[in-house]
Amino acid sequence: MNRASTHGASDSGASEPATDRATEPDERILDEGRRVLRLEADAVRGMSDRLGSEFVAACRLLVEAQGRVIVAGIGKSGIIARKIAATLTSTGTPATFLHPVEGLHGDLGIVGPDDVAIVLSKSGETEELAGLVDYLLRAGVPIVALTGNPGSSLGRNARFVLDCGVGEEACPMDLAPTSSTTTALVMGDALAVVALQLNGFEPDDFARYHPGGSLGRRLTVSVADVMVADDFPLIGPDASMRSAVVPIAEKRGTVPVVHEGFLVGVVTAGDLTRLMERDPDGWTRVTVRDVMTDDPLVASPDERGSAVVHRMEERGVMALPVVDEDRRVRGVVHLHDLMRAGVS
Repeated sequence: MNRASTHGASDSGASEPATDRATEPDERILDEGRRVLRLEADAVRGMSDRLGSEFVAACRLLVEAQGRVIVAGIGKSGIIARKIAATLTSTGTPATFLHPVEGLHGDLGIVGPDDVAIVLSKSGETEELAGLVDYLLRAGVPIVALTGNPGSSLGRNARFVLDCGVGEEACPMDLAPTSSTTTALVMGDALAVVALQLNGFEPDDFARYHPGGSLGRRLTVSVADVMVADDFPLIGPDASMRSAVVPIAEKRGTVPVVHEGFLVGVVTAGDLTRLMERDPDGWTRVTVRDVMTDDPLVASPDERGSAVVHRMEERGVMALPVVDEDRRVRGVVHLHDLMRAGVS
């Protein structure tokens, strides 16, 4: 019974009882969700097992193209094609989506002789694609087909065919494109990521293409942007631990240790705590040299904040001395400052 019918009135004027889907047991709902996830995951794994030389050749074709990558599809495949084009473009492979029908009504002008095409179709027999495929063939534009039917007309006319076939859709009626759109999307991601690597695309390139939003902040914020560059404490290795207690407490738990201006270590609140656990009065007798870490993790001013956050989280460190190429201390960078700047 559809939703509209559950709200209608009977001939007698009384409302008919509606089927309340909200009464379905929680476990049945969870079971169905898990079934969908498992089915689509199995479809992706099956596609991975079929990957071979045609994938390699398709990746090289995309990277070596002198023009753009034209990505096309109809319906749900068209939505996936748009996403693939966007992913390629944002990772260094210029691409654009072309609607097959609009293409035949004037938009074919965007296709150039140096372009390559990625064409998506589950069946490989979609009527609306036929005219576009014919034009691409006549224009000498090589086609990479993402299809569930390699033997289809699309597959036969493609330079390379990537098999995105699935055993069944996650839709219980095996009608709505679900598993098949997932495999096409994942195959597009695989092409884009491999092309990214073959092109030598670096994080700095990513930052240039993504200057806005949280991703832009993550990629463009440098250590110099957030480090404490003034009024940070320094202490010598021969100073007493007694003299280190106040700067450790006042300056957020980390004090660089320097000798003749060069970093030789770092002493932290954790070092002080461990010393007092071993010897409650030890802090009154020992020197900083006895307690400090003499090969500390450091950052440089021009490093990306995201790279430093990764190192700090990996090592469980809350602050790092920032040094230049001569290991002279230029500041201290704190994990919390990096996180507040949107770097994570």
